Amino acid sequence: MKVNAIDIPEIRLVGAAADRIGRDCYAVGGYVRDIFLHRHSKDIDFVTIGSGIEVAEAVARTLGKGTHLSVFRNFGTAQVKRGDLELEFVGARKESYSHDSRKPIVEDGTLEEDLSRRDFTINALAVSVNADTFGELIDMFDGLEDMAMKIIRTPLDPDVTFSDDPLRMMRAIRFATQLEFNIHPDTFAAIKRNAERISIISRERVADELMKIMASPVPSIGWKLLADCGLLRLIFPELAAMRGVETINGRGHKDNFFHTLAVLDKVAAKSADVWLRWSALLHDIAKPVTKRWDDSIGWTFHNHNFVGSKMVPRIFRALKLPLNEKMKYVAKMVELHMRPIALVEDEVTDSAVRRLIHDAGDDINDLMTLCEADITSKNAEKVKRHLENFAHVREKMTELEARDHIRNFQPPVDGAEIMAMFGLAPSREVGVLKAAVKDAILDGIIPNERQAALAFVIDRAAEMGLHPVG
Repeated sequence: MKVNAIDIPEIRLVGAAADRIGRDCYAVGGYVRDIFLHRHSKDIDFVTIGSGIEVAEAVARTLGKGTHLSVFRNFGTAQVKRGDLELEFVGARKESYSHDSRKPIVEDGTLEEDLSRRDFTINALAVSVNADTFGELIDMFDGLEDMAMKIIRTPLDPDVTFSDDPLRMMRAIRFATQLEFNIHPDTFAAIKRNAERISIISRERVADELMKIMASPVPSIGWKLLADCGLLRLIFPELAAMRGVETINGRGHKDNFFHTLAVLDKVAAKSADVWLRWSALLHDIAKPVTKRWDDSIGWTFHNHNFVGSKMVPRIFRALKLPLNEKMKYVAKMVELHMRPIALVEDEVTDSAVRRLIHDAGDDINDLMTLCEADITSKNAEKVKRHLENFAHVREKMTELEARDHIRNFQPPVDGAEIMAMFGLAPSREVGVLKAAVKDAILDGIIPNERQAALAFVIDRAAEMGLHPVG
């Protein structure tokens, strides 16, 4: 079979360079797979019979000025970069592993040995780039058929594949999520048998796969697979603990794991922001630890939003996710996610809406997206009523923000000015006055204006026995 889609100048150039030094050369892996999946792939990987470095050097000489060649002799690989073009070269090889490491012992090998060591059949395709066989497809493991059937399967014994390199278990689930493919039953059974082997993989590599799952169109696919194969309890026990329903006196709570995945997918359908998606995944993360049975009202999860917010830094640290503003954003979303719901269940007062706008700041629209996704009831009338109420809250927020400029506001009178006005050192009284003027603005007692704030501070200070100096 000929693959006409590889007939582009860059690949012709590589083939010509390989021909000049007498090397068989093949485009392989994700670039070839994505041709058949009609996906764009920027990077191109090549396998040569013999030294891949020599072919890379020949390509770099042909490309000439502006080309950057990186050679990694310890690994037998090389990279050629020019502008947006990125080409990777490696000699065909075979690998063997020790049980306590995913770093292989590498030896020169044949093309068949090289393709057989690939993780999945859909990634074990090769296309010749030499002139006399240009475009010929090599498909030794029926990868094309698996692609047509939307199946993730290993070329060789999956137990050996996953035991040798346990990261491939995460990659199987990630590809199944990204491509919306099914994992072959034999392959999935092997993941279950080898799940404990994930312990030899660094948390950073696992986190990289989780981030790709979260960036996928339907992230819940990956999280369900992780739960079903046993990996979830090993890499993210807090999320695994959410699965299942407990029943007392005939009353059960909803399965918080599947509720969470429903919220995650609804958020993913509205936003590509991966950190908003993490917020959706973690919004109820504290429900297992706050769950209590009350004979009068049934199951309760009091303060699960506050407890969950405090859990976020520990979870991010364990998963090797960034401990920066992204983490703080997720923690804030988790903490605030009940506020809009509480608003629509009570009267939507100006004061409550002002406080919500102030506390959420620039993330208020993200918070509302999360809260709207959190309505997963099977009662269509209830969902309609809640969404209409949320729409009312959004209208109220737009009106109040336009009038009062509450988002990210700082009171017009600050602590330094209060100390100067009343001759105070830093003290409790300064804090009380600062808080009082802020609350007065949020509660609508005074407008968010300097003269009104000054007059209010003077009046409140007088009630405390304080008077302006000078």
